[in-house]
Amino acid sequence: MSSQEAEYHSNDFDWEELRERIEDDPTLAYHFLPQSPSSSSSSSSSSLDSQSWNHFHSRHSTGKFFKERRYLFKEFPELASCGEYSKVLEVGCGNGSTALPILRCKESILVFACDCSTEALDRATENIQASNVVSASSRFRPFCWDFSTCRSPKWLMCDSCYKTSLPKQSMSLLDFDNCETDATNIASSKEGECCIGGMDFVTLIFTLSAVPLHRMYTAVAECFSVLKPGGLLLFRDYGLYDMTMLRFEADQRVGFREYKRSDGTRSYFFSLDIARDIFLSAGFIEVELEYCCVKSVNRRKQKTMHRVWVHGKFQKPM
Repeated sequence: MSSQEAEYHSNDFDWEELRERIEDDPTLAYHFLPQSPSSSSSSSSSSLDSQSWNHFHSRHSTGKFFKERRYLFKEFPELASCGEYSKVLEVGCGNGSTALPILRCKESILVFACDCSTEALDRATENIQASNVVSASSRFRPFCWDFSTCRSPKWLMCDSCYKTSLPKQSMSLLDFDNCETDATNIASSKEGECCIGGMDFVTLIFTLSAVPLHRMYTAVAECFSVLKPGGLLLFRDYGLYDMTMLRFEADQRVGFREYKRSDGTRSYFFSLDIARDIFLSAGFIEVELEYCCVKSVNRRKQKTMHRVWVHGKFQKPM
């Protein structure tokens, strides 16, 4: 275990005490004001979301921005102990910082990775190919998909259908609906052989918070649909009162607990109740759900930072 993993911890402070301190601070009161309808996130465009994230990954394409999420197996040991040839769908793969450690962990695991940003997929593919992980490139299967606005492609269930569909992957996301008939024919011809099943795991690591709240329920329902019965969804994202939330100015609010950065990318901050409602509404069974509270110190600035993330595991019923 690396020194970084050995030092990883998640209960440095009490979330309720943090909540009381923040809600009693008058300089932060604007975070809790009701949101006016005119500033609602309902007008958010999927194409604008994709464009914003394309620009984001273009600006942050250097190696310094890429850090493998080595903590995954401490928080989600199921990934390390999964069966041979397990399938993982990494939703919102970004630059591959989650996919690469999963590929590194087990030589037989298959990682399907989607993102709404083609720039992100390019960066992820470059990072995977540059790694020294055994057969990583052949086990990494990237594709463009906005899970908050489009149905999942039917070939996602099957290796054979994935290979058949490769020439189609340069199409726009909405074109997946247009080729639904072709995908259905492929599935029908292979039904007895390979098109029954789905993913063993879906990972949602700092992805759902980038989706407008009104689209989250649909997005999570799509994750539910691609899992095998008994499969697990592994969730980690920004929690309510995380220091990142408190850095947003009043004019960056676009909804209750929703914010938009100057580059157009969004961030939502989850309470346990909201996260639970989203996942249970899709049909999941709650396995774990808690705040992860980490105190870190910037020694150069002599500043203590209180990070809050929501950690969850949800299972599709058998």
